[in-house]
This record gives sequence, structure tokens and C-alpha cells, in this order.
Amino acid sequence: MRQRRHNRHILFGTAALAISALALSGCAGGEVSDDEGTALSEAEFEGRGPINYVSSRDASGAAQDSLDKWNSEHPDEQVTLIELPDSADQQRQQLIQNAQIESDTFSVLNLDVVWTSEFAANRWIQPLPEDALPTDSMIPATVNAASYRDTLYGAPYYTDGALLYYRTDLLEAAGIDSPPATWDEMEGACDAILALPEGDDMSCYAGQFDKNEALTVNFTEAVASAGGTVFDEDGSPTVDTPEALAGLTQLSDAFANGLVASDAITYLEEQGRRAFQDGEVVFLRNWPFVYASLTATDGSSQVVDKFGISSVPGIGENPGVSTLGGRNLAVSPFTANKATALDFIKFFTSEEESRARLDKSSRAPVYPSLLEDPSVVEQRPFYPTLLESLENAQPRPKVVQYGATTTAIQEEAYAALTGDKDPETALADMQSKLEELSAD
Repeated sequence: MRQRRHNRHILFGTAALAISALALSGCAGGEVSDDEGTALSEAEFEGRGPINYVSSRDASGAAQDSLDKWNSEHPDEQVTLIELPDSADQQRQQLIQNAQIESDTFSVLNLDVVWTSEFAANRWIQPLPEDALPTDSMIPATVNAASYRDTLYGAPYYTDGALLYYRTDLLEAAGIDSPPATWDEMEGACDAILALPEGDDMSCYAGQFDKNEALTVNFTEAVASAGGTVFDEDGSPTVDTPEALAGLTQLSDAFANGLVASDAITYLEEQGRRAFQDGEVVFLRNWPFVYASLTATDGSSQVVDKFGISSVPGIGENPGVSTLGGRNLAVSPFTANKATALDFIKFFTSEEESRARLDKSSRAPVYPSLLEDPSVVEQRPFYPTLLESLENAQPRPKVVQYGATTTAIQEEAYAALTGDKDPETALADMQSKLEELSAD
């Protein structure tokens, strides 16, 4: 049972601004010149033969099905999967290390959407042919997230918007008719639910709070959901505002008063999923991919037919704002078999394969036609809610020096959540670090 603190003071902002998608000027490894970003023709993608696809683990098995299909049809161009750690930061580090030594081990890279500018500017990924992909059939925001300097560098693979998973059975038992729209409402719901026998030994809420890229996501969502921004439209950091303070204070107070269990400071996406799936958490902020595991009927899920999905809660009177997530596939310039790599990407990210993977995976496709398909919605009834989340979603800062930027955000936000710094000091230090980076 969580501890309760009744005298809470949270500063709520009133500005209704969203996080800007900004292209800042700094570059960690030297920017490409204007003509170096020109899309190549398919004829310039030469070399056929075996390639390696490097990606984070896909617990659903859906990606493996696509790999198996490709390999059965291309005996001379086999694709081998190399799995990276669950941690996004560790994934990025390994991808960068491979690129810096110009290794040909990695052929096709599975990239977080926020890495596109950094990898393109440093020439760690290859510009793609202009007509290689059906970009007109994709969600425009996903194409933009796969581009750098108006040149396509990645193939949109899937898109993501944050969702709030909640226990419908427990809300009903507590006499609550609808999911919370704000953090205040969520806390009130937990006070009622955790007082029930069914809520004994449960925690209220889980997000992703380890010192990792996931913390950057949760922090930027909190700031946006309080009406603030991380950068303004001119590319200047804006975390020294009442709105940003309201967002970070909400998170730090949630740990201090027990709204979030102390062990959640180590949570990534998978840890949160398991906690909710095992019946340990009432509310969970996570991505669409966890839906398949939560609805599994093999006995692994304790919440089958006991949960619902809504948008992430707002702070104060502001609506909840999701951070835009997702993944792109890109070609390494150091791989010998670029023609095979390009053909594999076209196959893997096609609408046909995206539809096939929906049988196992809850990852949202980048094709609006699939998100709106009645047969798909019948199997994924939360897609209308997800579409609302995507319509309101805001990207993380689109910066070339993203590694240094997200590190600065993580360090200071983590210090506030663990109580090493008060939120005001953490944000002041974060502002100084971001200003220094944006001035480079």
C-alpha cells in the first residue's frame, strides 16, 4: 500500500503550448554539406548477398515472421537478425560505435525516430532513393521524422503514441465511471482503489523512469501535458518556465508521495508492462505494442478482459500530450550489399507486411489505410484512441546533437525524481546545459 501525503502543492501552468520539432544547428561529428544530403538513385545501391538486420528485441515474434518470409524467398540474400539491448541508450551507443569504426557488420539499422538527424548529419546512414518508398501513402509525420534536410534517410517502420492503460474492473469496484483525464483525477481514483481489498499491495501508476531515453520521453510528455515546451519555435531551450516546473514537479511528487512505487525508478517499457500484466499496477503509461501481451490468453496475462485504454492524463487543466514515438529502418553506408538492404527495407516496411504483422504485434503501422480499416479496428479496438493520441502527439526536439541533449535532460530529470535535487534546481541546471548545446 502506498503512502499518502495530503498536503500537496503543485504549480500548474496555464500556457497551452506544445513541444516543438526543431532542427538545431550543432553537430557532434561534422554536418554534411547541402549536396551531400541528396537522395541517391536505386542504381547507386549496388551489391547483393547476405545482410544483417540490427534491431531491439521484438517479443511478439511478428518481425521474425517477416524475416522468415524474406529468407524463404531469397535464399542467396539471407537476412540475419542481430538483437540489441532493451535500453534505447545502449542501442544507440552500439550503433554509433559500429558506425565510427566503419564496420560492415550492421547492414540495416532499426533507429528511434529521434536519431535520424544525428545519424544523417554524421553520414552513419545512407540517403534513400526518392521513389523507393510509397511515402504518399504514409502518415506525413512519420515521413518527416525519417527525413533530414528534406531528404529521406529512413523508411518509416511503425509509429507510436503514448496510451494510458487502466484496470476497468478496479475502477468499477471503486464506483468510478470513466478513466482519469488528469493526474489529480488519477490520484483520486487510486486513493479509492487502493483502499479496497482488491487493491491491497498494488501500486497506482507506472511509467518509464530509469535514466534512459524513456525518461526523456516521460519528462517531455509531462512538460507538454502541463502546457509547456522543451524548446521554443526559435530553437531556444524553455525549461526554465512555470509550465516545465509543473510537469517535473508532478513527476517528482508522484515518487515522493507514493503515487509511483519507488522501484519504478528502474522501469523501462518492458518492466512496466510486466508489472501491469501481473496485476501489480492500476495505471500504466506505455506504447501500443504492449496490447498484444496484455490480451494474451495463454495464462501469461492477469488482466485479460480487465483493462481499458485512454489518452495520457493532463496536468492541471491542460490536456494530456503524448510524445511521438516510432522507428525507422535505414541503410548503413558501410555495408557491401546495399541493393539487398534497400530491397529488404522496401519489403519489410511495405503495407502488405505491416498488415501481416498486425496478427501478432500491436505496433501501430504508418499507413492511415490500416489504422482506419474496419477489420483492423475490430482486432485493435484501441486504434481510435491511438489516432487521437497521434493527432495530439508532439515530437522530441529534432536536433543533430540529440545524444548530448537527451543526456542532459535525463540527468537533471532523474536527479529530481530521486530527490537529489529539487525540481527548480534541476530545471535551472538543465536550462544551462541545453543553452550551451544549442549555442555550439
